[in-house]
Amino acid sequence: MWACRLTQRTDFSFEGYRWQPKYCKMPEFERFSFLRRMQDKTIAFIGDSLGRQQFQSMMCMASGGEESPEVEDVAREYGLVKPRGAKRPDGWVYRFPNTNTTILYYWSASLSDLVPINGTDRASDVAMHLDRPPAFLRRFLHRFDVLVLNTGHHWNRGKLTANRWVMHVNGKPNDNKELEDVRNAKNFTVHNVVRWLDSQLPSHPRLKTFFRTISPRHFHDGDWNTGGTCNNTVPLTGGSEVLQDESIDRVVESAVRGTKVKILDITAISQLRDEAHMSGYSIRPTQGINDCLHWCLPGVPDTWNELLIAQI
Repeated sequence: MWACRLTQRTDFSFEGYRWQPKYCKMPEFERFSFLRRMQDKTIAFIGDSLGRQQFQSMMCMASGGEESPEVEDVAREYGLVKPRGAKRPDGWVYRFPNTNTTILYYWSASLSDLVPINGTDRASDVAMHLDRPPAFLRRFLHRFDVLVLNTGHHWNRGKLTANRWVMHVNGKPNDNKELEDVRNAKNFTVHNVVRWLDSQLPSHPRLKTFFRTISPRHFHDGDWNTGGTCNNTVPLTGGSEVLQDESIDRVVESAVRGTKVKILDITAISQLRDEAHMSGYSIRPTQGINDCLHWCLPGVPDTWNELLIAQI
């Protein structure tokens, strides 16, 4: 769904760039050595649709972009089957049998625990427990060796209303005026999930945890639903280097400070790549809608994974 070479796009120069960290030789990704190093291990991505793109990128990298009939779909082990009437399941899980390496993605756009207020009514409001990590994460944490979390673009009033998410804290509807500001609610949730993860690490000594910073949007002259575009196809018009050490994503940076959860900081380097989004191209174009949030694959999320693998 993100393969820009299958769309009307004709310029693919965005595929030709690699990130070069300063004072550091980042190893070229080689899928067989990666899978050998990940023997008997499980890599989990939990987050929103940009987390899904990072998972899809990792699957393409690990399979070399080739048809791989030997790779097993093991989603049922994690209870991930498509509910009746749903567009897609809540996640995907694949296993490379030669090395017993498992790569999974679970959809949790807010990293808070979502529980229907009335379980028997499909139109029910959903309790969004800001101070409780998703049930899936709590249930399966012991099976993960590498965990990558992300959240960000669903934290706006429009998304909360459309999804019928009602903020809860301490098991009851939120009555804290400060948390009614969606930015504060996001900050509160990110800090909570990091604190909880950090508290779990002593009993999961082999687990490496990362919080990926927010992936930047590049809408110009409007937003996604008001005619915003990202038509530039010339790479690096805004420069090609990042000089600051601190992250643009202050929320994630402050949440992981003083914990054993590592930051996977991709915001500033991705900010330079406004030409690498889906833009107005898609397999089935939607008239007038430009996607300046998601990325072409192959593309920028591959760099996020190179950085992740180098850190692992």
